[in-house]
Amino acid sequence: MISSWRVQQAAREIRNGAVLAYPTEAVWGLGCDPWDEEAVHRLLAIKSRPMDKGLILIADNIRQFDFLLEDFPENWIDRLGSTWPGPTTWLVPHQNLLPEWITGQHDSVALRVSDHPLVGELCALVGPLVSTSANPAGRPAARSRLRVEQYFRGQIDLVLGGALGGRKNPSLIRDLVSGEVIRPS
Repeated sequence: MISSWRVQQAAREIRNGAVLAYPTEAVWGLGCDPWDEEAVHRLLAIKSRPMDKGLILIADNIRQFDFLLEDFPENWIDRLGSTWPGPTTWLVPHQNLLPEWITGQHDSVALRVSDHPLVGELCALVGPLVSTSANPAGRPAARSRLRVEQYFRGQIDLVLGGALGGRKNPSLIRDLVSGEVIRPS
């Protein structure tokens, strides 16, 4: 298990603009502070991912997304709460409360409350994080620290070691408004 000291160090690095890799429920992720435009653009460049695709934000509890959810109907909040923390990512109307470097060309933003303990500990310290699979565009998502290092040697600031959460597939993606499944798990 990773020490709290290492997670605290990672949190400090994130606050200073770092792009880091970390284990999630099924694959390794790349992340940074979503409010740090320079860090997000660097992450996108490292992955060769176009900004217009948008990014996922992860958190350790639903309250970290209160600024987005405060005017939502109760049934939408119940829908989110019924699956979080857990392996469901929801596409949620962002109401122009997030920068374009996070939302891309979309009217919604992808949100997940992770049940991975390391991710939870990190988000508890820094708030929501950008989370995208650790792979260059078009390559398989990294399922090991070695693969992360092979893909991104010298390009990312930190690899926060730990075990994957044991899931075989990345999270289910659903649209909050329609309930439609966008990507099965």
